[in-house]
Amino acid sequence: MMVQNASDLLIKPLENFRKEQIGFTKERKKKFEKDGEKFYSMLDRHLHLSSKKKESQLQEADLQVDKERHNFFESSLEYVYQIQEVQESKKFSIVEPVLAFLHSLFTYNNLTVELTQDFLPYKQQLQLSLQNTRNHFSSTREELEDLKKRMKEAPLTCKLPGQPTIEGYLYTQEKWALGISWVKYYCQYEKEAKTLRMTPIDQKPGAKQGTLDLTLKSCVRRKTDSIDKRFCFDIETNERSGTITLQALSEANRRLWMEAMDGKEPIYHSPITKQEEMELNEVGFKFVRKCINAVETKGITTEGVYRTVGSNIQVQKLLNAFFDPKCPGDVDLQSGDWDIKTITSSLKFYLRNLSEPVMTYKLHKELVLAAKSENLDYRLGAIHALVYKLPDKNREMLELLIQHLVNVCEHSRENLMSPSNMGVIFGPTLMRAQEDTVAAMMNIKFQNIVVEILIEHFGKIYSGPPEDPTAPPVPPPRVAARRHKPITISKRPLRERPVFFGASVEESAGDCDGVPKPRSHGDKPVITRPPVRPPDPPCRAPVPPKLEQRPDLIAGTAEEMPSSVVASRTKFFETASRRTGRSSSPQGRIPVDES
Repeated sequence: MMVQNASDLLIKPLENFRKEQIGFTKERKKKFEKDGEKFYSMLDRHLHLSSKKKESQLQEADLQVDKERHNFFESSLEYVYQIQEVQESKKFSIVEPVLAFLHSLFTYNNLTVELTQDFLPYKQQLQLSLQNTRNHFSSTREELEDLKKRMKEAPLTCKLPGQPTIEGYLYTQEKWALGISWVKYYCQYEKEAKTLRMTPIDQKPGAKQGTLDLTLKSCVRRKTDSIDKRFCFDIETNERSGTITLQALSEANRRLWMEAMDGKEPIYHSPITKQEEMELNEVGFKFVRKCINAVETKGITTEGVYRTVGSNIQVQKLLNAFFDPKCPGDVDLQSGDWDIKTITSSLKFYLRNLSEPVMTYKLHKELVLAAKSENLDYRLGAIHALVYKLPDKNREMLELLIQHLVNVCEHSRENLMSPSNMGVIFGPTLMRAQEDTVAAMMNIKFQNIVVEILIEHFGKIYSGPPEDPTAPPVPPPRVAARRHKPITISKRPLRERPVFFGASVEESAGDCDGVPKPRSHGDKPVITRPPVRPPDPPCRAPVPPKLEQRPDLIAGTAEEMPSSVVASRTKFFETASRRTGRSSSPQGRIPVDES
């Protein structure tokens, strides 16, 4: 009976607990590992899809990833739930068989009553503890079920104390000498300290790269059309110069990372939107002077100054900060926060986006016409006079800019910026056309010439206004080229436009004495265009005798004649054509050889 009780009350219950509870937990673990491997392999394939693929393919891939993520999520929750159940149930599932065995042992053993009485208090206390433990297990199980339900409805909303604000896998764009690669990291971000810890995954043997601890400065979502990958965002850190491009696992995951990092959306529009900020006001002059001082102080010898373009994001930051309505102009351009490319690009952006260019739409046409002149003295004098027709603010701003460009060109050996280069850069900026037409595009080179002349002759132009600024110098007379009048086919009556049949156009266009001037080439008439000459006294070439005998055929056009006369006239010209061997027309066309 003792052996049987040991088997029934102790060994079998423990074996059942191991097979049912622990065995079931191991199966849950295998399912969890299998679903996790399947999910992460599909996630890797999904992240390497190009954003250039069709939207239907991308949506199908997203649905597959979401399905596998849901399965992995379910499997992980079931596995954690099963582990918790085993941990709690073993507290009574193991102790109860031992207690039952001991109870049977003391019952069926020939022990004394004193021993039984000594064991009774401990047994009662143990039974009470077991009942309390069972009750605690039931309440804990209900809490776990409620937590499981809440996690299914809103994942990643519960943050444990002492843990990072957000953590997970991110891909980082690494630039190498031979191209770009994407490296997988496990990242942990603490919002209060703004610290980002990046641990590389699948690190190659022998690699020296370890865990990176970075301090976050800013976070901006990456524009969709600016990169081939999806779900990307850029961060700036104190430890690394430039931006670091990161790729999240999905759009929802990127949104969570950006929310934790206080990320911002990229700027799509112009940072200056108010009309008063687009004028030549006090803030605008202050901005231009600060930009000029910064360039002449620390960047006038930089190669390609004003030709190289700065970062659009940095330009927008500078303009937003300088033209902030709360504190306009409160930006120090001499500090190390702004490089020369950003300052020069911001200056060009401001001048290019004025509501009216510095050299005004009103004088645009006159300046272009002056630049088109081939006479250099007239071109300089005309531009000199037109500069002093500008409004006072525009002329002051133009003088400020041209003086600066002169200073830049004086260092052309270092910065490789000549007056012609400056004209190409600032021509369309300072005197852009009011409308974007083909003619305006053709005039861009003349805009460049105007700026080049202002730079080369700055001393003369700004030494003082011309003697009579209201009247630009008269352009020199141009010798008109001899042009030939084009031959046109007129529909006038033949009487008004007589020609010889059987002769070329030159022969019929002779002098008034009726003597033709033949100018043929072989047997074929040569048709040329007579030069332009002063009109001669009215004269008429003689009409052929056969035409004089038939006034009804040359009295008017075909539209003015009756049908019988038109038929006679047509027959007459066909007969004349057969006799002369040339093609004739009743409408008075010029006879030409059809061969």
